[in-house]
Amino acid sequence: MDRLAAASSYAASIDNLVLLITVMVAFFFTATSVMFFWLIWRFRAKPGVKTQYLQGDEKHVKNWISRPHILVLICDVVIIVVAMRVWHHIKQQQPPAEARIRVIGQQWAWVFQYPGADEQLDTPDDFYTTDDLYVEHDKAYHFELRSRDVIHDFSVPAFRLKQDAIPGRTITGWFRPTLPGSYDIQCAEICGLGHGVMAGRIHVQTADEHNRWVAGQAAVASAQ
Repeated sequence: MDRLAAASSYAASIDNLVLLITVMVAFFFTATSVMFFWLIWRFRAKPGVKTQYLQGDEKHVKNWISRPHILVLICDVVIIVVAMRVWHHIKQQQPPAEARIRVIGQQWAWVFQYPGADEQLDTPDDFYTTDDLYVEHDKAYHFELRSRDVIHDFSVPAFRLKQDAIPGRTITGWFRPTLPGSYDIQCAEICGLGHGVMAGRIHVQTADEHNRWVAGQAAVASAQ
C-alpha cells in the first residue's frame, strides 16, 4: 500500500508530531518490557536462595520508580510543547485568505459553495458543487464549515484536516494544497444510516486548470 500522501502545507507538522509520540511510546514500551522480563529471570526462584521481602520505601527501590517517572514527565512536557505549537500554527495562526469557500454537511452529502467573480460568498454569482470540491494548488483557502442537520466531521486525510461541523455554528479553518491530484473527503462522525456513503473528493488543480474550471462553472451559473 502506498504511503498516504501529505498534500497540505501543515500535513508534515502533524506527521512529525505523531512520529514523535510513536517513538517515545515505543521506547518506553520496549524498555519496560525488557526490564519486566529481565526481573522475572533475575529474581526467579532458586534452590537455597531466600525470598526477599521489600517494603517499597528502600532508597534503591524508590530510584527504580522515581527516575523513570521523571523521564516520562520530561517526555510529556516535550509532547505538550510540540503539540501546542502545531495547534497554534493550524488553528490560531491562519494565513491571509487567497480564496474562500463554504463547506456544508448534510445527511448524507457535502455541498460546496464558491464565490463568483466578486470573490464574495452569498452573492448572485455564487455557484455550487456536491461531493466534489475543486481547489487551486498552492493557494491558501479559508473555509466556513456548517451543518444543516446533525454533527458531521469534515475530514481530508491527505491534508491531515479534520473538523466537526456543528448545527447552528459556522466554524472557520484553512488549508493550503501542496500536491496536485484527487483525494478522499470523509465524514468522520457517525451521522445516521447513510454515514458510510457520505464521501467526496477534493481535486487539487493547477492554476490554469482551475481557472478554466471556474470559468465553465461561472458560465453555467450565469445561464441558469
